[in-house]
Amino acid sequence: GAIILTYGGYLIIHNNITGGDFASFIIAFFMLNEPIKKLNGFTLKMQEGSAAAGRVYEVLDLDYKISDKPDAIDLPAMKNEIHVKIDRFSYGDCNVLTNIDFKMKSGTITALVGASGSGKSTLANLIPRFYDIAENDGFISIDGNDLRDITMASLRNQIAIVTQEIVLFNDTITNNISYGNINCSKEKIVEASKAAYAYNFIMELNEKFDQEIGEKGVLLSGGQRQRISISRALIKNAPILILDEATSALDTESEMEVQAAIENLMKNRTSLVIAHRLTTVQHADVIHVLKNGRIIESGSHKELLLKEGEYKRLYGMQFKDQ
Repeated sequence: GAIILTYGGYLIIHNNITGGDFASFIIAFFMLNEPIKKLNGFTLKMQEGSAAAGRVYEVLDLDYKISDKPDAIDLPAMKNEIHVKIDRFSYGDCNVLTNIDFKMKSGTITALVGASGSGKSTLANLIPRFYDIAENDGFISIDGNDLRDITMASLRNQIAIVTQEIVLFNDTITNNISYGNINCSKEKIVEASKAAYAYNFIMELNEKFDQEIGEKGVLLSGGQRQRISISRALIKNAPILILDEATSALDTESEMEVQAAIENLMKNRTSLVIAHRLTTVQHADVIHVLKNGRIIESGSHKELLLKEGEYKRLYGMQFKDQ
């Protein structure tokens, strides 16, 4: 600025420009300041966007190993059972599941329990076909249809999943619940929220069902987020339900409310429940106890306590203070 003023004064003294010309130049020069700052900001956003787009396209260009066969069929509505028979399943060279063989009858609750790393979540992730079992290492079938022969869209349309890690969006409660079925009516959303014990806390919010809940539902408590997730699963109304540690991160009061919502969710569905807290699986029809990737015990809660094996040991560890 000082250089411009000095040089401008010199030109005026020597009659190369008039004072008006110099004033016009100074005004125009300082008016350029704001557009240049905006241009710099735009350049920064372009660079950030370019870097982000590069990462997105890297993911999109990945060769996805699990895909539909050319002759894959649509899965009819489940009627009878899910049969899980896995001789061996591994991640690379690490063997995770061995000699798994059980059936989940339609309308029943099957629970998987065991210490961390026993293979429970891996087993649950194989049912929606997040991983594929090698052709000679076993199969999972629904009413006799091998999952590898079924279109993934028709398979996953019949499965609802509620996990410990809840995926919510920075959007309204209505849109987060209806994500399970984007064409559902407002009446269905309200009905699902009541069944999930979410209606009361929603009505206490300033905007009620139009309340935005922040990225990942940050404006809600853990129990509230979980009940929104259960509302979403109710809206989807899928015949197969997978619950993976759905109450493990909650305090006692929230767990009781969420557990009541889960009981409504499991009605008339074929449910697979994974739980560390054994109180949440005591009413399951069948409990399978996993250890090091194998089922070492199976039976009802009472039957397993009478066996005095691994389940009794886990139960004793959790309730030793009572």
